[in-house]
Amino acid sequence: MSEELLTRMERLAGRTLQAARKAGAEAADVLVAGGESVEVDVREGRIEHLERSDGAALGLRVLVGKRQAVVSMGDPEHQDLAELAERAVAMAKAAPEDPYIGLAEPEQVASEWPDLDLACEHLADVETLRERALAAEAAALEVDGVSKSVGAGASASRHVVFLAATNGFAGGYERTGTGISAAVIAGEGADMQRDYAYDSKMHDEDLRSPEDVGREAGERAVRRLHPKKPESLTNAAVIYDQRIAGTIAGHLASAVNGRAIARGASFLKDHMDDRIMAPEVQVLDDAHMKRGPASKPFDGEGLPTTTLEVVRDGYLCEWILDLASARQLGLNSNARASRALGEPPAPAATNFNIMNGLQSVEELIKGVKRGVLVTELIGMGVNIVTGDYSRGASGFWIENGEIVHPVTEMTIAGNLKDMFLHLTPADDLRILGAKNAPTLLVEGMTIAGQ
Repeated sequence: MSEELLTRMERLAGRTLQAARKAGAEAADVLVAGGESVEVDVREGRIEHLERSDGAALGLRVLVGKRQAVVSMGDPEHQDLAELAERAVAMAKAAPEDPYIGLAEPEQVASEWPDLDLACEHLADVETLRERALAAEAAALEVDGVSKSVGAGASASRHVVFLAATNGFAGGYERTGTGISAAVIAGEGADMQRDYAYDSKMHDEDLRSPEDVGREAGERAVRRLHPKKPESLTNAAVIYDQRIAGTIAGHLASAVNGRAIARGASFLKDHMDDRIMAPEVQVLDDAHMKRGPASKPFDGEGLPTTTLEVVRDGYLCEWILDLASARQLGLNSNARASRALGEPPAPAATNFNIMNGLQSVEELIKGVKRGVLVTELIGMGVNIVTGDYSRGASGFWIENGEIVHPVTEMTIAGNLKDMFLHLTPADDLRILGAKNAPTLLVEGMTIAGQ
Protein backbone atom coordinates (compact mmCIF):
# COMPACT_ATOMS: atom_id res chain seq x y z
CA MET A 1 0.00 0.00 0.00
CA SER A 2 1.22 3.48 -0.77
CA GLU A 3 2.39 4.93 2.54
CA GLU A 4 1.69 8.43 1.23
CA LEU A 5 -1.92 7.55 0.39
CA LEU A 6 -2.40 5.76 3.71
CA THR A 7 -1.05 8.75 5.63
CA ARG A 8 -3.27 11.12 3.66
CA MET A 9 -6.36 9.01 4.38
CA GLU A 10 -5.47 8.75 8.07
CA ARG A 11 -5.12 12.52 8.40
CA LEU A 12 -8.38 13.09 6.52
CA ALA A 13 -10.19 10.63 8.78
CA GLY A 14 -8.76 12.32 11.87
CA ARG A 15 -9.89 15.77 10.73
CA THR A 16 -13.36 14.42 9.98
CA LEU A 17 -13.73 12.86 13.43
CA GLN A 18 -12.61 16.13 15.05
CA ALA A 19 -15.22 18.01 13.03
CA ALA A 20 -17.89 15.52 14.10
CA ARG A 21 -17.01 15.94 17.77
CA LYS A 22 -17.03 19.72 17.44
CA ALA A 23 -20.45 19.59 15.75
CA GLY A 24 -21.91 17.71 18.72
CA ALA A 25 -21.52 14.02 17.89
CA GLU A 26 -21.11 11.83 20.97
CA ALA A 27 -19.39 9.16 18.85
CA ALA A 28 -18.51 8.76 15.19
CA ASP A 29 -16.71 6.68 12.63
CA VAL A 30 -15.49 7.53 9.16
CA LEU A 31 -14.70 5.42 6.11
CA VAL A 32 -12.40 6.81 3.43
CA ALA A 33 -12.15 4.93 0.13
CA GLY A 34 -10.14 5.61 -2.99
CA GLY A 35 -8.82 3.81 -6.01
CA GLU A 36 -8.61 3.35 -9.74
CA SER A 37 -10.04 0.93 -12.28
CA VAL A 38 -9.70 0.24 -16.00
CA GLU A 39 -12.01 -1.86 -18.16
CA VAL A 40 -11.56 -2.70 -21.85
CA ASP A 41 -14.31 -4.40 -23.91
CA VAL A 42 -13.74 -5.64 -27.44
CA ARG A 43 -15.99 -7.07 -30.13
CA GLU A 44 -15.04 -8.43 -33.53
CA GLY A 45 -11.40 -7.54 -33.01
CA ARG A 46 -11.95 -3.89 -32.10
CA ILE A 47 -12.25 -1.94 -28.87
CA GLU A 48 -15.94 -1.33 -28.22
CA HIS A 49 -15.70 0.28 -24.80
CA LEU A 50 -12.87 1.69 -22.70
CA GLU A 51 -13.53 3.04 -19.23
CA ARG A 52 -11.11 4.41 -16.67
CA SER A 53 -12.15 5.78 -13.29
CA ASP A 54 -10.38 7.01 -10.20
CA GLY A 55 -11.12 9.15 -7.19
CA ALA A 56 -11.84 9.14 -3.49
CA ALA A 57 -14.92 9.39 -1.30
CA LEU A 58 -15.78 9.58 2.38
CA GLY A 59 -18.63 8.35 4.55
CA LEU A 60 -19.25 9.73 8.04
CA ARG A 61 -21.50 8.13 10.66
CA VAL A 62 -22.36 10.15 13.76
CA LEU A 63 -24.20 9.06 16.89
CA VAL A 64 -26.13 11.28 19.26
CA GLY A 65 -27.51 9.18 22.08
CA LYS A 66 -29.28 6.26 20.42
CA ARG A 67 -29.79 8.11 17.17
CA GLN A 68 -27.48 7.97 14.16
CA ALA A 69 -27.06 9.37 10.68
CA VAL A 70 -24.69 8.70 7.78
CA VAL A 71 -23.58 11.20 5.14
CA SER A 72 -21.11 10.80 2.29
CA MET A 73 -19.21 12.98 -0.16
CA GLY A 74 -16.86 12.70 -3.09
CA ASP A 75 -13.50 14.44 -3.38
CA PRO A 76 -13.32 14.83 0.43
CA GLU A 77 -9.91 16.55 0.52
CA HIS A 78 -11.46 19.60 -1.15
CA GLN A 79 -14.77 19.72 0.76
CA ASP A 80 -15.92 21.50 3.90
CA LEU A 81 -15.69 18.82 6.60
CA ALA A 82 -17.24 21.07 9.24
CA GLU A 83 -20.36 21.57 7.11
CA LEU A 84 -20.56 17.82 6.49
CA ALA A 85 -20.32 17.05 10.20
CA GLU A 86 -22.91 19.66 11.14
CA ARG A 87 -25.33 18.25 8.58
CA ALA A 88 -24.78 14.72 9.87
CA VAL A 89 -25.39 15.71 13.49
CA ALA A 90 -28.58 17.59 12.56
CA MET A 91 -29.82 14.52 10.71
CA ALA A 92 -28.98 12.25 13.66
CA LYS A 93 -30.93 14.45 16.10
CA ALA A 94 -33.99 14.10 13.85
CA ALA A 95 -33.63 10.33 13.39
CA PRO A 96 -35.64 7.77 15.37
CA GLU A 97 -33.97 6.09 18.34
CA ASP A 98 -32.45 2.65 17.85
CA PRO A 99 -31.48 0.84 21.08
CA TYR A 100 -29.04 -1.46 19.27
CA ILE A 101 -26.72 1.02 17.55
CA GLY A 102 -23.33 2.05 18.88
CA LEU A 103 -19.61 1.73 18.27
CA ALA A 104 -17.58 -1.18 19.56
CA GLU A 105 -15.96 -0.88 22.97
CA PRO A 106 -12.28 0.08 22.75
CA GLU A 107 -11.21 -3.34 24.03
CA GLN A 108 -13.18 -5.05 21.23
CA VAL A 109 -11.48 -3.44 18.24
CA ALA A 110 -8.54 -4.91 16.36
CA SER A 111 -5.08 -3.73 17.34
CA GLU A 112 -3.23 -5.87 14.79
CA TRP A 113 -4.27 -7.96 11.83
CA PRO A 114 -2.88 -10.52 9.38
CA ASP A 115 -1.46 -9.83 5.93
CA LEU A 116 -3.96 -11.49 3.60
CA ASP A 117 -2.01 -10.71 0.40
CA LEU A 118 -4.94 -8.86 -1.15
CA ALA A 119 -3.00 -6.59 -3.51
CA CYS A 120 -0.48 -7.10 -6.28
CA GLU A 121 2.24 -4.53 -6.89
CA HIS A 122 1.44 -3.56 -10.49
CA LEU A 123 -1.84 -3.34 -12.39
CA ALA A 124 -2.06 -4.34 -16.04
CA ASP A 125 -2.11 -1.32 -18.35
CA VAL A 126 -4.68 -0.59 -21.05
CA GLU A 127 -2.68 -2.23 -23.83
CA THR A 128 -2.22 -5.43 -21.83
CA LEU A 129 -5.93 -5.54 -21.05
CA ARG A 130 -6.77 -4.99 -24.71
CA GLU A 131 -4.51 -7.88 -25.72
CA ARG A 132 -6.11 -10.15 -23.14
CA ALA A 133 -9.62 -9.32 -24.31
CA LEU A 134 -8.69 -9.85 -27.98
CA ALA A 135 -6.98 -13.17 -27.17
CA ALA A 136 -10.05 -14.41 -25.28
CA GLU A 137 -12.35 -13.43 -28.14
CA ALA A 138 -10.11 -15.03 -30.75
CA ALA A 139 -9.88 -18.29 -28.82
CA ALA A 140 -13.66 -18.42 -28.45
CA LEU A 141 -14.21 -17.83 -32.18
CA GLU A 142 -11.81 -20.63 -33.05
CA VAL A 143 -14.09 -23.21 -31.44
CA ASP A 144 -15.86 -25.19 -34.16
CA GLY A 145 -19.55 -24.25 -34.23
CA VAL A 146 -19.16 -20.73 -32.82
CA SER A 147 -20.68 -18.23 -35.24
CA LYS A 148 -20.47 -14.83 -33.62
CA SER A 149 -18.82 -12.91 -30.80
CA VAL A 150 -20.94 -11.13 -28.23
CA GLY A 151 -17.78 -9.55 -26.87
CA ALA A 152 -14.85 -10.04 -24.53
CA GLY A 153 -13.41 -7.92 -21.78
CA ALA A 154 -10.53 -7.48 -19.37
CA SER A 155 -10.28 -5.29 -16.29
CA ALA A 156 -7.96 -4.26 -13.49
CA SER A 157 -8.61 -2.27 -10.31
CA ARG A 158 -6.96 -1.07 -7.13
CA HIS A 159 -8.88 0.19 -4.07
CA VAL A 160 -7.75 1.39 -0.66
CA VAL A 161 -10.03 1.78 2.38
CA PHE A 162 -9.32 3.41 5.73
CA LEU A 163 -11.63 3.21 8.74
CA ALA A 164 -11.30 5.28 11.92
CA ALA A 165 -13.58 5.81 14.89
CA THR A 166 -13.76 7.77 18.13
CA ASN A 167 -13.31 4.53 20.09
CA GLY A 168 -9.66 4.56 19.06
CA PHE A 169 -9.73 2.23 16.06
CA ALA A 170 -7.81 3.22 12.94
CA GLY A 171 -6.71 0.97 10.09
CA GLY A 172 -6.66 0.51 6.35
CA TYR A 173 -5.89 -2.01 3.65
CA GLU A 174 -5.54 -2.28 -0.11
CA ARG A 175 -7.24 -4.63 -2.57
CA THR A 176 -6.55 -5.23 -6.25
CA GLY A 177 -8.57 -7.16 -8.78
CA THR A 178 -8.23 -8.39 -12.33
CA GLY A 179 -10.59 -10.26 -14.64
CA ILE A 180 -11.21 -11.70 -18.10
CA SER A 181 -14.53 -12.58 -19.75
CA ALA A 182 -15.85 -13.72 -23.10
CA ALA A 183 -19.31 -14.40 -24.54
CA VAL A 184 -20.21 -15.93 -27.91
CA ILE A 185 -23.07 -17.30 -29.97
CA ALA A 186 -23.00 -20.76 -31.51
CA GLY A 187 -25.16 -22.00 -34.37
CA GLU A 188 -27.14 -20.25 -37.09
CA GLY A 189 -30.70 -19.16 -37.81
CA ALA A 190 -33.35 -20.41 -35.40
CA ASP A 191 -30.89 -22.62 -33.52
CA MET A 192 -28.48 -20.19 -31.91
CA GLN A 193 -27.23 -20.48 -28.35
CA ARG A 194 -25.27 -17.99 -26.24
CA ASP A 195 -22.87 -18.74 -23.40
CA TYR A 196 -19.93 -17.19 -21.62
CA ALA A 197 -16.92 -17.80 -19.40
CA TYR A 198 -14.97 -15.60 -17.01
CA ASP A 199 -12.30 -15.54 -14.35
CA SER A 200 -11.58 -13.01 -11.62
CA LYS A 201 -8.68 -12.91 -9.17
CA MET A 202 -6.85 -10.52 -6.86
CA HIS A 203 -3.44 -11.11 -8.46
CA ASP A 204 -2.55 -11.28 -12.13
CA GLU A 205 -0.49 -14.42 -11.67
CA ASP A 206 -3.55 -16.36 -10.44
CA LEU A 207 -5.70 -15.46 -13.45
CA ARG A 208 -6.50 -18.10 -16.06
CA SER A 209 -5.12 -17.42 -19.52
CA PRO A 210 -7.33 -15.46 -21.96
CA GLU A 211 -7.21 -18.42 -24.35
CA ASP A 212 -8.51 -20.78 -21.68
CA VAL A 213 -11.41 -18.46 -20.81
CA GLY A 214 -12.26 -17.95 -24.49
CA ARG A 215 -12.22 -21.67 -25.31
CA GLU A 216 -14.50 -22.40 -22.38
CA ALA A 217 -17.00 -19.78 -23.58
CA GLY A 218 -17.04 -21.26 -27.08
CA GLU A 219 -17.31 -24.87 -25.94
CA ARG A 220 -20.14 -24.02 -23.54
CA ALA A 221 -22.10 -22.29 -26.30
CA VAL A 222 -21.65 -25.15 -28.80
CA ARG A 223 -22.62 -27.71 -26.20
CA ARG A 224 -26.02 -26.02 -25.82
CA LEU A 225 -27.03 -26.38 -29.49
CA HIS A 226 -30.18 -28.31 -30.47
CA PRO A 227 -31.94 -28.15 -27.07
CA LYS A 228 -35.25 -29.83 -26.25
CA LYS A 229 -37.93 -29.04 -23.70
CA PRO A 230 -37.65 -31.43 -20.75
CA GLU A 231 -40.36 -33.62 -19.29
CA SER A 232 -42.06 -32.53 -16.10
CA LEU A 233 -40.92 -34.51 -13.09
CA THR A 234 -41.55 -34.52 -9.37
CA ASN A 235 -39.08 -35.79 -6.80
CA ALA A 236 -36.33 -35.27 -9.37
CA ALA A 237 -32.58 -34.84 -9.10
CA VAL A 238 -31.13 -31.47 -10.06
CA ILE A 239 -27.39 -30.95 -10.38
CA TYR A 240 -26.14 -27.36 -10.20
CA ASP A 241 -23.07 -26.76 -12.36
CA GLN A 242 -20.16 -25.40 -10.34
CA ARG A 243 -20.34 -22.04 -12.08
CA ILE A 244 -23.87 -21.36 -10.73
CA ALA A 245 -23.77 -23.46 -7.55
CA GLY A 246 -22.57 -20.37 -5.68
CA THR A 247 -26.16 -19.09 -5.89
CA ILE A 248 -27.16 -21.82 -3.42
CA ALA A 249 -24.39 -20.68 -1.08
CA GLY A 250 -25.72 -17.15 -1.50
CA HIS A 251 -29.23 -18.18 -0.44
CA LEU A 252 -27.81 -19.83 2.67
CA ALA A 253 -25.78 -16.70 3.47
CA SER A 254 -28.96 -14.61 3.22
CA ALA A 255 -30.86 -17.04 5.44
CA VAL A 256 -28.24 -16.88 8.23
CA ASN A 257 -27.77 -13.10 8.03
CA GLY A 258 -28.17 -11.66 11.51
CA ARG A 259 -30.42 -8.81 10.40
CA ALA A 260 -32.87 -11.28 8.81
CA ILE A 261 -32.75 -13.47 11.93
CA ALA A 262 -33.34 -10.53 14.27
CA ARG A 263 -36.35 -9.47 12.20
CA GLY A 264 -37.72 -13.01 12.01
CA ALA A 265 -37.42 -12.83 8.24
CA SER A 266 -35.62 -16.13 7.56
CA PHE A 267 -36.87 -19.70 7.28
CA LEU A 268 -33.87 -20.72 9.42
CA LYS A 269 -34.60 -18.34 12.31
CA ASP A 270 -35.47 -21.15 14.74
CA HIS A 271 -32.85 -23.66 13.59
CA MET A 272 -29.61 -22.72 15.33
CA ASP A 273 -27.80 -25.95 16.38
CA ASP A 274 -30.18 -28.02 14.23
CA ARG A 275 -29.06 -30.24 11.38
CA ILE A 276 -29.96 -28.31 8.23
CA MET A 277 -27.73 -30.21 5.77
CA ALA A 278 -26.38 -33.70 5.23
CA PRO A 279 -23.75 -34.80 7.80
CA GLU A 280 -20.93 -34.55 5.25
CA VAL A 281 -21.58 -30.88 4.43
CA GLN A 282 -19.32 -28.12 5.77
CA VAL A 283 -19.82 -24.40 5.16
CA LEU A 284 -17.17 -21.81 5.99
CA ASP A 285 -17.21 -18.03 5.97
CA ASP A 286 -13.50 -17.43 5.61
CA ALA A 287 -12.54 -13.79 6.10
CA HIS A 288 -8.87 -14.78 6.24
CA MET A 289 -8.62 -16.59 2.91
CA LYS A 290 -5.33 -15.56 1.32
CA ARG A 291 -6.06 -13.54 -1.83
CA GLY A 292 -9.78 -14.11 -1.25
CA PRO A 293 -12.21 -11.88 -3.18
CA ALA A 294 -14.03 -10.84 0.02
CA SER A 295 -11.26 -11.28 2.59
CA LYS A 296 -10.77 -8.52 5.13
CA PRO A 297 -8.44 -8.18 8.14
CA PHE A 298 -11.05 -6.28 10.15
CA ASP A 299 -14.73 -5.64 9.60
CA GLY A 300 -16.67 -2.44 8.98
CA GLU A 301 -16.77 -1.68 12.71
CA GLY A 302 -13.08 -2.31 13.34
CA LEU A 303 -13.45 -5.76 14.93
CA PRO A 304 -10.84 -8.44 14.17
CA THR A 305 -12.18 -11.00 11.71
CA THR A 306 -11.93 -14.78 11.95
CA THR A 307 -12.96 -17.83 9.95
CA LEU A 308 -16.47 -19.01 10.89
CA GLU A 309 -17.78 -22.56 10.70
CA VAL A 310 -21.32 -21.70 9.65
CA VAL A 311 -22.31 -25.33 9.11
CA ARG A 312 -20.31 -28.13 10.72
CA ASP A 313 -21.14 -31.74 9.80
CA GLY A 314 -24.54 -30.54 8.62
CA TYR A 315 -25.37 -28.58 11.80
CA LEU A 316 -25.99 -24.82 11.79
CA CYS A 317 -23.43 -23.17 14.09
CA GLU A 318 -23.28 -19.43 13.35
CA TRP A 319 -25.30 -16.42 12.30
CA ILE A 320 -23.60 -13.66 10.29
CA LEU A 321 -23.52 -10.81 12.83
CA ASP A 322 -22.54 -7.18 13.16
CA LEU A 323 -22.75 -5.32 16.47
CA ALA A 324 -26.37 -4.16 16.08
CA SER A 325 -27.82 -7.52 15.05
CA ALA A 326 -25.77 -9.27 17.76
CA ARG A 327 -27.09 -6.92 20.44
CA GLN A 328 -30.66 -7.44 19.24
CA LEU A 329 -30.20 -11.22 19.48
CA GLY A 330 -28.36 -11.09 22.81
CA LEU A 331 -25.14 -12.41 21.24
CA ASN A 332 -21.63 -11.21 20.47
CA SER A 333 -20.66 -9.88 17.04
CA ASN A 334 -18.55 -12.26 14.97
CA ALA A 335 -17.05 -9.33 13.04
CA ARG A 336 -19.16 -9.50 9.90
CA ALA A 337 -20.08 -5.82 9.62
CA SER A 338 -19.96 -4.48 6.08
CA ARG A 339 -19.86 -0.76 5.48
CA ALA A 340 -20.85 1.26 2.44
CA LEU A 341 -19.99 4.95 2.31
CA GLY A 342 -23.56 6.18 2.55
CA GLU A 343 -24.99 3.48 4.82
CA PRO A 344 -24.56 2.37 8.44
CA PRO A 345 -22.89 -0.98 9.09
CA ALA A 346 -24.87 -4.12 8.26
CA PRO A 347 -24.04 -7.83 8.58
CA ALA A 348 -22.64 -9.49 5.47
CA ALA A 349 -20.73 -12.67 4.72
CA THR A 350 -17.14 -12.61 3.43
CA ASN A 351 -15.81 -15.61 1.46
CA PHE A 352 -18.84 -17.82 2.00
CA ASN A 353 -18.16 -21.32 0.67
CA ILE A 354 -19.89 -24.69 0.68
CA MET A 355 -16.85 -26.92 0.92
CA ASN A 356 -15.86 -29.89 -1.22
CA GLY A 357 -17.55 -33.24 -0.81
CA LEU A 358 -16.11 -36.68 -1.51
CA GLN A 359 -17.62 -37.50 -4.93
CA SER A 360 -16.54 -36.33 -8.36
CA VAL A 361 -18.94 -34.59 -10.71
CA GLU A 362 -18.96 -37.72 -12.89
CA GLU A 363 -19.98 -39.83 -9.88
CA LEU A 364 -22.85 -37.47 -9.05
CA ILE A 365 -24.13 -37.65 -12.63
CA LYS A 366 -23.84 -41.44 -12.78
CA GLY A 367 -26.05 -41.70 -9.69
CA VAL A 368 -28.95 -39.82 -11.32
CA LYS A 369 -31.62 -41.97 -12.99
CA ARG A 370 -33.59 -39.02 -14.41
CA GLY A 371 -32.92 -35.35 -13.85
CA VAL A 372 -31.10 -32.28 -15.10
CA LEU A 373 -27.68 -30.68 -14.96
CA VAL A 374 -28.47 -26.96 -14.69
CA THR A 375 -25.94 -24.59 -16.24
CA GLU A 376 -27.98 -21.37 -16.35
CA LEU A 377 -30.57 -19.85 -14.02
CA ILE A 378 -33.14 -17.21 -14.99
CA GLY A 379 -35.20 -14.92 -12.74
CA MET A 380 -35.20 -14.49 -8.96
CA GLY A 381 -38.04 -16.60 -7.55
CA VAL A 382 -36.53 -17.11 -4.08
CA ASN A 383 -38.27 -16.21 -0.80
CA ILE A 384 -35.85 -16.23 2.15
CA VAL A 385 -38.73 -15.80 4.63
CA THR A 386 -40.45 -19.05 3.59
CA GLY A 387 -37.67 -20.82 1.73
CA ASP A 388 -39.81 -21.21 -1.39
CA TYR A 389 -37.63 -21.57 -4.48
CA SER A 390 -38.55 -21.38 -8.17
CA ARG A 391 -36.16 -20.47 -10.99
CA GLY A 392 -36.20 -20.62 -14.75
CA ALA A 393 -33.34 -22.78 -15.97
CA SER A 394 -31.57 -24.47 -18.86
CA GLY A 395 -28.95 -27.17 -19.01
CA PHE A 396 -28.73 -30.86 -19.89
CA TRP A 397 -31.04 -33.83 -19.47
CA ILE A 398 -29.66 -36.81 -17.55
CA GLU A 399 -31.00 -40.32 -18.20
CA ASN A 400 -29.62 -43.39 -16.43
CA GLY A 401 -26.47 -41.61 -15.34
CA GLU A 402 -25.66 -40.13 -18.75
CA ILE A 403 -26.04 -36.63 -20.22
CA VAL A 404 -28.20 -37.16 -23.29
CA HIS A 405 -29.10 -33.71 -24.72
CA PRO A 406 -29.40 -30.01 -23.84
CA VAL A 407 -32.70 -28.74 -22.41
CA THR A 408 -34.24 -25.30 -22.16
CA GLU A 409 -37.48 -23.54 -21.16
CA MET A 410 -37.92 -25.28 -17.83
CA THR A 411 -38.57 -24.30 -14.24
CA ILE A 412 -37.00 -25.97 -11.22
CA ALA A 413 -38.74 -25.61 -7.87
CA GLY A 414 -38.56 -26.71 -4.27
CA ASN A 415 -38.06 -25.31 -0.78
CA LEU A 416 -34.61 -24.31 0.41
CA LYS A 417 -35.05 -26.07 3.74
CA ASP A 418 -35.64 -29.39 1.95
CA MET A 419 -33.02 -28.59 -0.69
CA PHE A 420 -30.33 -28.04 1.94
CA LEU A 421 -31.19 -31.32 3.66
CA HIS A 422 -30.92 -33.24 0.38
CA LEU A 423 -27.78 -31.57 -0.96
CA THR A 424 -24.60 -33.44 -1.91
CA PRO A 425 -21.46 -31.47 -2.89
CA ALA A 426 -18.94 -32.71 -5.44
CA ASP A 427 -15.18 -32.17 -5.14
CA ASP A 428 -14.62 -29.37 -7.70
CA LEU A 429 -14.85 -26.17 -5.64
CA ARG A 430 -13.35 -23.18 -7.46
CA ILE A 431 -13.28 -19.63 -6.09
CA LEU A 432 -15.12 -17.44 -8.58
CA GLY A 433 -16.46 -14.74 -6.26
CA ALA A 434 -17.58 -14.12 -2.70
CA LYS A 435 -20.15 -16.98 -2.69
CA ASN A 436 -18.93 -20.34 -3.95
CA ALA A 437 -19.77 -24.01 -3.99
CA PRO A 438 -18.67 -27.12 -5.83
CA THR A 439 -21.09 -28.79 -8.23
CA LEU A 440 -24.17 -29.63 -6.13
CA LEU A 441 -26.68 -32.47 -6.41
CA VAL A 442 -30.08 -31.64 -4.90
CA GLU A 443 -32.64 -34.43 -4.77
CA GLY A 444 -36.41 -34.19 -4.39
CA MET A 445 -37.05 -31.16 -6.63
CA THR A 446 -39.75 -30.47 -9.18
CA ILE A 447 -38.93 -29.93 -12.86
CA ALA A 448 -41.64 -28.23 -14.91
CA GLY A 449 -41.09 -28.69 -18.64
CA GLN A 450 -43.38 -29.48 -21.56
